[in-house]
Amino acid sequence: MILTKAQYDEIAQCLVSVPPTRQSLRKLKQRFPSQSQATLLSIFSQEYQKHIKRTHAKHHTSEAIENYYQRYLNGVGKNGAAPVLLELANEVDYAPSLMARIVLERFLQEHEETPPSKSVINSMLRDPSQIPDGVLANQVYQCTVNDCCYGPLVDCIKHAIGYEHEVLLRDLLLEKNLSFLDEDQLRAKGYDKTPDFILQVPVAVEGHIIHWIESKASFGDECSHHAYLHDQFWSYWNSRSRHLCSLE
Repeated sequence: MILTKAQYDEIAQCLVSVPPTRQSLRKLKQRFPSQSQATLLSIFSQEYQKHIKRTHAKHHTSEAIENYYQRYLNGVGKNGAAPVLLELANEVDYAPSLMARIVLERFLQEHEETPPSKSVINSMLRDPSQIPDGVLANQVYQCTVNDCCYGPLVDCIKHAIGYEHEVLLRDLLLEKNLSFLDEDQLRAKGYDKTPDFILQVPVAVEGHIIHWIESKASFGDECSHHAYLHDQFWSYWNSRSRHLCSLE
């Protein structure tokens, strides 16, 4: 289903005043029943990520970090089973997984002899059982499973969706008897930057000649397309063809 710019703007504007929770996503689906859950979730995630980028700095001042850490300690001191970190993240309008990272890093700085490396922190966020404090491990886990925009669980889901889309696209090309080369075949030929598929025989789509196809699992808003053009598409265009077909 094609989403018009006006429809996208209406959805994006609606997201300005809602928190990044699954409850908000359900309300969004009720507001826009004609849009798929996947489309709404992708727009929801992108708009929230823009918000996080705009407000990221204020959550990483030394004062903010210390304030969050002390509030965490006070909260679990009163009730270690309560979702202290999750509620704190929602209160200050910050992604739960990112709040968990802040507090975990501050905890490790206090309890470890050497500053924690990024790889160690990432490993603990992926597997909270590695965290040497059981209460904090549970708090981090709660943040991870309740964050629908950030965190290791979301990263795994995005990776799986991206792979699924590539498989579906490959099957569609085979079904249409279109001859193509995929990324692995192109890399074997020495290409460093490659689209998902290059058509060995170009096809016409809505009056445009398509030489290659790039599949993206995320929604293609203007900001994303500008980034894709800079990072990927121009190199495809300059080295292989004048036209592109980006499947979002």
